[in-house]
Amino acid sequence: MDINHIKHTLENRNPNLMEIKKENAVFLPLVNWEGELSLLFEVRSDNLKHQPGEVCFPGGRRELDETLKECVCRETAEELGIEEAEIEIYGQFDTLHNYTNVTIHTFIGTISKKAMNLLQFKNNGKAEYIANSNEVKELFLVPVSFFLNMKPYIYSFSVKPQIGDDFPYHMIDSVEKYQWLEGQYTVPIFHYKDNAIWGITARILCRFLEEFKTG
Repeated sequence: MDINHIKHTLENRNPNLMEIKKENAVFLPLVNWEGELSLLFEVRSDNLKHQPGEVCFPGGRRELDETLKECVCRETAEELGIEEAEIEIYGQFDTLHNYTNVTIHTFIGTISKKAMNLLQFKNNGKAEYIANSNEVKELFLVPVSFFLNMKPYIYSFSVKPQIGDDFPYHMIDSVEKYQWLEGQYTVPIFHYKDNAIWGITARILCRFLEEFKTG
């Protein structure tokens, strides 16, 4: 290791998040539905081990041999039952690192009219065609204008470290116990018809609305 090597590496390197344990990529699908710009959401199958029955965006865990963009296209195609060619990615959006050590990369884009026709959305904004019922219970659309005109309920709670009595305080020259910092976590909640959109999905949604609300 030397200074020149470090300088050269930094010149050709993109910054990353440290200590990433799990990487997920999710898709915010924007579609024009009945004259309104809308977002497509999923309801997770009741048979899933994690977060059954919850509302989410399409997406999932990144595999070792794929890029984030490849991941989000693969997961979206699998969950919606469409071809990857029917997915258009506008670009990568912001990244959310959760306190549970899950890093979520977000992408914004659309799906084709062919895909929308396949999914058979009805007047109530719900899809008749569910290809992957093992993972997806329901697909539904929400006009973006609904979220722009509706402030979410926000619940906040503290995230406190639980440090055991066996922590080696003597190794950090701390005679008395160290004052560990606490974190703060927010949980936004939207209600649209019979669906609650909350948690990480709502946090991503709030960031999306904040960024693009004036455009």
